[in-house]
Amino acid sequence: MVSKNRREFIKKSTLALGAIPFVGFPKNTLNWDIGSLNDELSINIFSKHLQFLDYKTTGKMAAEIGFSGVDLTVRPKGHVLPEYVKKDLPKAIADIKLGGSQCEMITTSIENVNNQFDVDIIKTAAQYGVKYYRTNWFEYFEDKSLEETIEVYKNQIKDLSHLNAKHNIIGCYQNHAGVKVGASFWEIKAILESANKQYFGTQYDIRHAMAEGGHSWVNGLNLLQNHIKVIVLKDFKWGKVHGQWKPVNVPIGEGMVDFDKYFKLLKKYKLKPPVSLHLEYDLGGAEKGLSEISVDKKVVFDAMKRDLNAVQKLWKEA
Repeated sequence: MVSKNRREFIKKSTLALGAIPFVGFPKNTLNWDIGSLNDELSINIFSKHLQFLDYKTTGKMAAEIGFSGVDLTVRPKGHVLPEYVKKDLPKAIADIKLGGSQCEMITTSIENVNNQFDVDIIKTAAQYGVKYYRTNWFEYFEDKSLEETIEVYKNQIKDLSHLNAKHNIIGCYQNHAGVKVGASFWEIKAILESANKQYFGTQYDIRHAMAEGGHSWVNGLNLLQNHIKVIVLKDFKWGKVHGQWKPVNVPIGEGMVDFDKYFKLLKKYKLKPPVSLHLEYDLGGAEKGLSEISVDKKVVFDAMKRDLNAVQKLWKEA
């Protein structure tokens, strides 16, 4: 249930943002190669699900299965740890390329320009050809109102966007179901308000948008369309887990996400951003980013191929 404070915040944000003209900001600065909107999507595999592999094998499997590249985890418990980013990220990117793939997208724990690890990630990633990074998720402060918290993060993102512009890399904040900042699309709109729109936007996640927004995800997509830099694809359905109703992650096409409607809207808005494909359903621990998994590796590879093919088919038919 949405708290009274959150409802009041969303109401106030709606009124405030309604007075702001919707400017046609450039959707990106690195120029998506959209070609025909009916051509295949550029899909990267989220390396969280391949952390039982080394960098080169990760790149090799991504290429063999048919992915455009790897969305590399550069965060605590990730493929690359933030404290070793200067040494390990160049090696990871080089090895992924040796495996036959590319790495133009990373998922990070970045939060602000005052954290040296965050700055090092941005600088190193940009230097070695990464085009997009996803930040950490922000949490509301217990000693501040929702509005005051949003102001803090709005300034952090503004500063990050200026650093991004200096290094020619794009930052993204992911909408995510739950109680952290960004479950509501109005929260996303608010924290991006002061950013350099060319160098900071959102990583739009349709699974979380539908889980959190029900039918209103359509409005959220419309509101955020000019801020979308990257999208995440995964599927879910509601189910009872230990007697409680919860979202249960499932393979692409087996859940509640209306991919046909979503993809039709993306094409209507002339959006064809790079994709990070997530496999968050049970895969013997690979879905959780474990370095040792309890199923044969082929189970994971087959799931990757199945979901990849399902996405391309759904996109083509939309």
